[in-house]
Amino acid sequence: MNEQQEINYKRIAEAIEYIKTNFKDQPNLDEVAEQVHLSPFHFQRLFSEWAGTTPKKFLQYTSIEHAKKLLTDQQATLFDTAYETGLSGTGRLHDLFVNIEGMTPAEYKNGAKNLFINYSFAESPFGSMIVASTPKGACYMAFDNDEANALHDLKQKFPNATFQRKLDLLQQNALFIFQNDWSKLPEIKLHLKGTDFQLKVWETLLKIPMGKLATYGNIAEKIGNANASRAVGTAIGSNPVAFLIPCHRVIQSSGNIGGYMWGNTRKTAIIGWESAKTNTLEI
Repeated sequence: MNEQQEINYKRIAEAIEYIKTNFKDQPNLDEVAEQVHLSPFHFQRLFSEWAGTTPKKFLQYTSIEHAKKLLTDQQATLFDTAYETGLSGTGRLHDLFVNIEGMTPAEYKNGAKNLFINYSFAESPFGSMIVASTPKGACYMAFDNDEANALHDLKQKFPNATFQRKLDLLQQNALFIFQNDWSKLPEIKLHLKGTDFQLKVWETLLKIPMGKLATYGNIAEKIGNANASRAVGTAIGSNPVAFLIPCHRVIQSSGNIGGYMWGNTRKTAIIGWESAKTNTLEI
């Protein structure tokens, strides 16, 4: 890291700390930029490059994390939550949750109480899986040889949803991916919840061709944040749908296989399997 990069790093670290400390005042771009002695335009660009998101989005993420704790840990009312988060009213709290969490504050407080999820267990070339779906699409897929543990992890994701062990058409279409029935790919529907940044990263992963690999830096460049490799790695690690969203196709720039939520051995096996399948298809 050269001298200018070190200066920039310190400025962004200072800005992040300022936002986290003063989020209840909902500081605007000009106010934060002034704290680090930069013009708003220069600060916006620099912050986005280093943090992988804009100052406004970072403020929103900080605010909503505080609001989520108030709603769940303290069972605060929506009015009190909005006030304690520094928002002007429940309307802004509602918009914040819908835009970032994909649900209303009340729905979050209820822990997906009105969400109905079907789940089933299946075998894949890489071990046992759990696959779950809402009426809108597949919402969760994970490798796990222990059914009890797999179900526990699913329920942790949706703590108050209503669950039913049932294999439905949405799950079946998702599982066709392992049978090389490529005609079924358009029928795969996903129902995902994530931040704008996470969704952008996951969408980019879907564009990596089978049998090909990308680096964390490649993904960061494709989403327009070349310096956001670390943030990209975090988003990839939050992928809720194994294999369908191919986070296994992302490796380190050094050529090392990198981490994988479901084990590096499995990741290596999947990459080799896809490479072999691709070579077979090209013959």
